[in-house]
Amino acid sequence: MMDSLRTAANSLVLKIIFGIIIVSFILTGVSGYLIGGSSNYAAKVNGQEIGRGQFENAFNSERDRMQQQMGDAFSKLAANEEYIKNLRQQVLNRLIDEALLDQYARELKLGISDEQVKQAIFATPAFQVNGKFDNNRYNTVLSQMRISADGYAEALRNQLTTQQLINGILGTDFMLKGEVDELAALISQQRVVREAIVDVNALAAKQAVSDAEIAGYYEQHKDSFKAPEQFRVSYIKLDAAEMEKPVSDADIQSYYEANKQEQFRQPQRKRYSVIQTKTEDDAKALLEALKKGGDFATLAKEKSIDIITSRNGGDMGWLEASTTPDELKNAGLQEKGQLSDVIKSSVGFLIVRLDDVQPERVKALDEVREDIAAKLRHEKALDAWFALQQKVSDAANNDTETLAGAEQAAGVKAEETGWFSQDSLPEALRFKPVADAIFYGGLVGENGAPGRNSDVITVDGDRAFVLRISEHRPETVKPLADVKDEVIAQVKHAKAEQQARLDAEKLLVELKAGKGEAALQAAGLRFGEAKTLSRADRDPIGQAAFALSLPTKGKPGYGVANDTQGNVVLLVLDEVKPGVMPEAQKKAMAQGITQNNAQVMFEALMSNLRKEAKIKPGDVIEQQL
Repeated sequence: MMDSLRTAANSLVLKIIFGIIIVSFILTGVSGYLIGGSSNYAAKVNGQEIGRGQFENAFNSERDRMQQQMGDAFSKLAANEEYIKNLRQQVLNRLIDEALLDQYARELKLGISDEQVKQAIFATPAFQVNGKFDNNRYNTVLSQMRISADGYAEALRNQLTTQQLINGILGTDFMLKGEVDELAALISQQRVVREAIVDVNALAAKQAVSDAEIAGYYEQHKDSFKAPEQFRVSYIKLDAAEMEKPVSDADIQSYYEANKQEQFRQPQRKRYSVIQTKTEDDAKALLEALKKGGDFATLAKEKSIDIITSRNGGDMGWLEASTTPDELKNAGLQEKGQLSDVIKSSVGFLIVRLDDVQPERVKALDEVREDIAAKLRHEKALDAWFALQQKVSDAANNDTETLAGAEQAAGVKAEETGWFSQDSLPEALRFKPVADAIFYGGLVGENGAPGRNSDVITVDGDRAFVLRISEHRPETVKPLADVKDEVIAQVKHAKAEQQARLDAEKLLVELKAGKGEAALQAAGLRFGEAKTLSRADRDPIGQAAFALSLPTKGKPGYGVANDTQGNVVLLVLDEVKPGVMPEAQKKAMAQGITQNNAQVMFEALMSNLRKEAKIKPGDVIEQQL
């Protein structure tokens, strides 16, 4: 599978597809240095100003990044003024930290040479064409950013100097080999345990519960017995697709005549077949075989490394000029059946044959009749849909107490839902704008009074709803009578768990005293088969096993835990096995620990720099409108 994917990545057809993708880039992190210096500052750090322009640029970049990452979820968050205020504060804090690091690097007399700046510029992908630095690209990008070459170089020097400081801090921590080996042995250790399970559910079935216990438990846990807010909704749905009607041949003919030159003109198309090889010698050998009468389709299936076209005997299908690779355009093929010479391309070596040429033409009416009919049906339905929306909206606004007027205007009866909560919205209404109107649109009347009709709510561009909340139940605590059985079950389980824990603790004392076997038999319990556990076992039993005291002088260790089913479990630790960690994993562990320690050191440095600094914030946290 992976070999096929790698081969497909070098396919000429995929090259055509990838050719239409434009990769954009944004230079961040350095341009901010060039915007500061205004007297209208965002903050002063030891007298150095962070300009308002620099701050707003950084904030907008962060906002754009989060919008791309989170989509609609961020749009909802961005509507919250407090959230945006906090985000602006975070951006300002980051700029302040950058200024502090820059100042500290200068204090340590750290520096970056002109040659280092030059190499960093050469290595920036945004300034490269085909993987190599391009001076024209470099000047174009700087011009678009309105940054001079000297200004960009100075900003980059500042950034590299700060990075040099950070790398110096992050690279100072290390672990000795003995420390790594000892920690690796501890982490990979295994423990052999046996379990005796006290079945809490079996004990719960034997518990007696009084009315006082039921009432007391209910009062203490009322929040566990809430019925969620519920709704019943009446709604009218307007669907443009349901309003489509047949269109006449005359309408189709008229549309075709009016638009055939613009919409139905097909440019010249050519059909090619291709054989792709890895080496030039392979391509030359195949070309010689073709010239001697070899069948192109057969050779393409057998020899071509392009897994997409080889299946079709090399056929690439019809291509217009805009989708034809330059290698094919420049092959000089003019006549049907003509073969190219061997062509060197970015995906290997090619032999191309021109199979057919279709001149520019206007598609006949019969070829596009169904497309035109569908388009006209949809457009006319949309016109009728928009007009109906307006009529229904007017009727719903004129009579806000019922949907009767809207029903008459729409010519349909309103649909009625059953009761539902936010977690069980009926499928027919599962559209975000509809859900927002029901749950957050203020359609519920105050103090139980009837609410109002919604405005017209459009979804997916061709459907619309008008609705009203016909009945509403606020969130309430269920009465004890409705949940009594549930309360009784929970009280019994709580009492059983408490009894199981007490019984287990008593047995634990007997086990540690060497009298455990008789006590276990009296309780109807026994230890099961031995299990070998590792620290990777994150269930409660695994965690409890590694908290037990180690066995001593042939005596096992004992403990009590709860399993994932809520049962109480007696544990006996019989053996501790030393673990072995692979060298690669050991190396990764040591690297992770040193990086974490270095991060702690870096945070301590930043904390100290902030304490000693004179920081005067401006008034940029409130969003400027």
